[in-house]
Amino acid sequence: MTDEHDEDYEPTAQQRWRWRRDAVFQPEGELAPEVFPRLQNMSAGFLFQGVIRPLRPEPEEFVTLAIPRARQVELEGAVAQWNMLWEAAQFRRRFFDEDDLPAPIAKVADLGDVNVTFVPRTRSRYFEYAPLVHLLPKRVLDAFGLPALRGGLWPFLADYARVDEFLPEDFERRLGKAWASVVWPHLMSGSALGAFSGDDPIRLLAHNLDFWVPAVTAVIHDRLREFPEVDKDRKVGPVTPVDGSVLSGAVTGNPRTGGPVWFGEEDAADALAETAAAADRSGQLRGILDAVRSHRAADDFSHRWSFAREDFERQLHGKRRKIKVSFMELTDTTPVQGPETEVVGNTVTNDFLALLDPRNRQIVVLLSSGVTRKTEIAKALGYANHSAVSKRLTQIRRAAERYFDAT
Repeated sequence: MTDEHDEDYEPTAQQRWRWRRDAVFQPEGELAPEVFPRLQNMSAGFLFQGVIRPLRPEPEEFVTLAIPRARQVELEGAVAQWNMLWEAAQFRRRFFDEDDLPAPIAKVADLGDVNVTFVPRTRSRYFEYAPLVHLLPKRVLDAFGLPALRGGLWPFLADYARVDEFLPEDFERRLGKAWASVVWPHLMSGSALGAFSGDDPIRLLAHNLDFWVPAVTAVIHDRLREFPEVDKDRKVGPVTPVDGSVLSGAVTGNPRTGGPVWFGEEDAADALAETAAAADRSGQLRGILDAVRSHRAADDFSHRWSFAREDFERQLHGKRRKIKVSFMELTDTTPVQGPETEVVGNTVTNDFLALLDPRNRQIVVLLSSGVTRKTEIAKALGYANHSAVSKRLTQIRRAAERYFDAT
């Protein structure tokens, strides 16, 4: 039996598994809201003496790579260097000789100046959604059966613990539900998520993790750009490639320091609110929400009461709508009549006429008979001018609005 401190000691498969597990999960003693959740960044200054900063960074895209275990060190080493240059955006390929890049990365570099970040292709898609995972407080993780993972690292650098093996089979589904629960108040304040059907467009949007990745990435960029620069003695100036030309739209600079992007529950909550705001810029969120609200259907709601459902039903039944009352002849139609229906000429009405006093009722009868000018009605009723008729028409319209709003 050999001691694990012995240089000839060979750990067992079970010991290796335990070490990987301990590298994945946050220890119970480090889950206080003051320190959890958190997301970290590692400075490019560890590997690079300077960076290129585009004047107008292109939107960041994510490309998943299959990283075989046999090539893990080689591929992840190249990916880590590429990803650390996030500030260089679309110009990061210019730090490398394409002949020295692994084939999957070289293929992307060959496309030209594109702003791409690489993440491993895994069953759970954890690395694609890692920033969203590490915004969730412990109580939310517990509520949806998600593990508390050690502080995340952005962008992806390495996966030596093989985190995918420790995540639930339905990790993506659980994460979607957990994320929707925390982002929902930023979308529909005052109405609970459960008040809407599973097919409601805004509810589907809240669960759509792919929609939120660009927004949370924008928040990470905004926060990291506030970090100070490492003093590498690089002055801001033009970028001059080896051929002596000048790279248009970019300047040189020092790498920024690394550190916590957010740290603790309160800071993560602020980052979540910033993510909802960033979604409006990157995904036109407010326009989507307004369009959905304007075209809601009854099927969008569950059986539960909510302010949103009450507003919808008020609009549907006209409780808040000012109606325009007019009288018209039904010349070639067959009216559907009930026991209380009264026919005056060709105008079909219900018991609304019974609400009017005799003079106002006479006005409705005259209108239905083709007498439509106020002066003619005034003459028929014996008024000196049409002023009294105008006042009575206003009374009739108001009575009609009250009656039809109540029915």
